[in-house]
Amino acid sequence: MEVMRMAINDEVKFTWIGHGSWKVRSAKGKELLIDPWVMNNPVAPDHLKKVDRCDLMLITHGHFDHIHDAVEIARQTGCTVHAIFETATWVGSKGIEKVDGGNKGGTHEFDGIRVTLVHAEHSCGITDGDQIVYGGEACGLVVEFENGFTIYFAGDTDVFGDMRLIGELHKLDAAFLPIGDYYTMSPKRAAKAVELIGCKTVVPMHFGTFPALVGRPSQLQELVGGGVSVLDIKPGDEV
Repeated sequence: MEVMRMAINDEVKFTWIGHGSWKVRSAKGKELLIDPWVMNNPVAPDHLKKVDRCDLMLITHGHFDHIHDAVEIARQTGCTVHAIFETATWVGSKGIEKVDGGNKGGTHEFDGIRVTLVHAEHSCGITDGDQIVYGGEACGLVVEFENGFTIYFAGDTDVFGDMRLIGELHKLDAAFLPIGDYYTMSPKRAAKAVELIGCKTVVPMHFGTFPALVGRPSQLQELVGGGVSVLDIKPGDEV
């Protein structure tokens, strides 16, 4: 299988599992998973559906397409799970011991990786058997790696005015934004997010998984113009 590689930073590697899920290798070799819908993700390449190692798992919110495989992977790997307090508590209730709950505005450090939970405009209900339980509020993430490389990982969200504050408060090297429409921002609304954030490198996600998710990277690139680089990716690509 040919894997497309696009340069953002030569010490940090992001692999798109598909939808909103990412595998990340940090600057000092830590293995991260963000929003782990992995084994049951319909667009994930087969070689990414087996997780042998995870040091840190980050969860933006509790919808099934972002948390479905979190407990199983955490149980298998013994990783630390970081999420907003209520979601972290739910993960802990399933027998996972290494959980770390936070809240918006707070920064937690994990072996040199600094994670700040930030606002997102979305809902957060966790499907637990035949019930939907409260998972706290949906979040975005600002992740600063050991070498200072910093990303804004928006999770599922609409555009909101305080994205400007996120860009002002953090020196962002890249922004990971949903563009699919229907459940999150469309390319048109994501273009406004790019303007507010002020970041020149954008990695789109949460598109193409289902027919309803119609937004595409080329549409966002056309809207933001040549001053911003929008990566055109597919599941399995590395950036």
